[in-house]
Amino acid sequence: MKYKMGGEYFDVVVEKKNNKNTYLRVKDDLTILITTNFFTSKHSIKKLLDDHKEDLIKMIDKKRKDKEKEENFYYLGKKYDIIEVYTMDNIEFNDNYVFVKSKDVLDKWLKKEIKSLFQEQLDYWYNIFEEDIPYPKLKIRKMKTRWGVCNKRDDSVTLNSNLIKYKKECLDYVVVHELSHFVHFDHSKDFWNLVKKYYPRYKEITKELKN
Repeated sequence: MKYKMGGEYFDVVVEKKNNKNTYLRVKDDLTILITTNFFTSKHSIKKLLDDHKEDLIKMIDKKRKDKEKEENFYYLGKKYDIIEVYTMDNIEFNDNYVFVKSKDVLDKWLKKEIKSLFQEQLDYWYNIFEEDIPYPKLKIRKMKTRWGVCNKRDDSVTLNSNLIKYKKECLDYVVVHELSHFVHFDHSKDFWNLVKKYYPRYKEITKELKN
């Protein structure tokens, strides 16, 4: 099945299962996946797509932006073209370019930079917090659906390595968000008031991370 949006046609895959509810999502290849029960008609599926067209467009735009970020080199919110110069010993950023001996060298440098910068910002915000919270152990990994995780069982904060692709304000917000969970392990009004106390612009940053 094909579905037209904004002058483009997208593949729609319908998976029928013994479900009570119907779920709609966009896969990485921009295929629209609908999971529904055996009794959902083609007319109902078409109406579902029409009713959620704006949401689908946003999901597709987000997938495309994520793919573009994945395929190109972004560092702290800025895109750089990689120029390989085999005679170079160091890494040099200049305007919209990063000069480096090889992509392998750049990857190794980036891993060290992520570990160093993330720890630095975690320590910075931990020392600012007035509330009594444990000193968190830092974990870093690539995550598809979350920017950060607070684990009270082992007093750790896990940060998404992809935050290095966004401006530093995004990293700071996620750190504040996760540290706040040591005080309020929910998303209650008290939690968001605490986030706001340390990061008043949090709503602006959350929108940026969703786009």
